[in-house]
Amino acid sequence: MTMSCLKAGNLLSTKPFHLHFPVPKHQLSPFFPSFKPSSSASRSQIRMSSSSTPAQTIEHIVLLKVKENTDPTKVNSMIHSLNRLISLDSVLHLTAGALYRTKSSPIPFTHMLHSRYSSKENLSAYALHPTHVQVVQESILPICDDIMAVDWVTDDLSGGDSLVPPYGSAMRLTFLKLKEGLGDEVKDEILGVIKGIKDTFGGIDHISCGENFSPARAKGYSIASLAVFRGLSELEAVDSAKELANLEKAKVRDYLESVMVLDYVVSSSSV
Repeated sequence: MTMSCLKAGNLLSTKPFHLHFPVPKHQLSPFFPSFKPSSSASRSQIRMSSSSTPAQTIEHIVLLKVKENTDPTKVNSMIHSLNRLISLDSVLHLTAGALYRTKSSPIPFTHMLHSRYSSKENLSAYALHPTHVQVVQESILPICDDIMAVDWVTDDLSGGDSLVPPYGSAMRLTFLKLKEGLGDEVKDEILGVIKGIKDTFGGIDHISCGENFSPARAKGYSIASLAVFRGLSELEAVDSAKELANLEKAKVRDYLESVMVLDYVVSSSSV
């Protein structure tokens, strides 16, 4: 990750969005890229200008499971290539690297990508861009054997400081699979509980949450949240008190079929 710059984006579109990637029949299609090898874990960038932050922001999370015994050079190349996609015009922010920790997940994911867009059209433009497609085909598919992708709309980001989590920030990603037959009122209740967590814990910079609008690769998880902490120590403090987990379980437990919780640290390491 290097410099940051924020671009003005289009207003949120309501047109349906579908990712388009070639998927080998023997595996779920992964997302990641290739370039020269590099040393480490993650890179976060944002493009900044004098223009304002979009009223709504599209969150895009991709989880990848790299095959066991994969050559580390290929993994580093994948991370490097993925982070290079920040150069695409449609991308506001992008960071990719190894997960810091898996708190709860039925699938042992190893890496993740987090990116942000000003509209669903811009997310679609990113997905279909030839550079992105090439990265997927040449660097992701050969070394990854599982993927999960979740997209949602958030209006809780107030400006550049929120739009791009700074180096050293810790992210907690939570994905909820709800029991069948629950209505919109229940979903709104769950999202309200998640948004209220920020007021309870001082170490949280911001929380983004919403209902997934791209179900094809989400493995049944329909509610997503991303809590950004000022640093790893703030995240660990919440964990040691166990208050966050208790709050979530007490208020939404009866609605849940499965919960996935993953942690990631934004690194300044250049690839």
